[in-house]
Amino acid sequence: MPPRRRLTSADRRAHLLAVGAELFAAAPYDDVLMEDVAQRAGVSRALLYRHFPSKHALFAAVYRQAADRLLAATRLDPDAGLVDQLTQGLDAHLDYFIANRHAVLAANRVLAGDPVIQTIMTDELDALRARLLGVLPLADARTREAVSAALKAWLVFVQVLCVDWLTDETYDRTELRDACVGAAVGALRPLLPEDPAPDWPPARGGAGA
Repeated sequence: MPPRRRLTSADRRAHLLAVGAELFAAAPYDDVLMEDVAQRAGVSRALLYRHFPSKHALFAAVYRQAADRLLAATRLDPDAGLVDQLTQGLDAHLDYFIANRHAVLAANRVLAGDPVIQTIMTDELDALRARLLGVLPLADARTREAVSAALKAWLVFVQVLCVDWLTDETYDRTELRDACVGAAVGALRPLLPEDPAPDWPPARGGAGA
């Protein structure tokens, strides 16, 4: 049997992050103990604390990694229509939110107001806003400023709506996504020289559609 390979510090940190992400996804924040993380990862508590001095530090690192991956998964094609771009981005985020309900609720409820977590969220929302600004037809600086302000408000709206939905699913996922898309289209239409989504809302099936 070959000797066990000793993990580098970077590999060990990545392993601890993966274990932390699993546990924070599986249980509410308050129920996750650092002892459980160390046991699941097969390391001593001392080694775990050497990489992450507190549960808060571990959670923040897990959430930062998730935000970075979500940004990487959100690819906005300038040749695609606005609705297609929004749908792709929202689907990527909803996939993560549903699979990691406990972690998302922890960041937005349990740790609401925490400066480290808030910085991670703000950075992600700012990056998403910059990407959307990059694919929208902005005629001049004034239009850009107005659209940027509308997108900032819309992203906060989406965040609040999605967190509330995770707590109490009063409608289905498609309805949630369409509500978010519709809010963006409604906010941007008055500000752009051309209708960004002339086919929105889609025709509903049934008599009279």
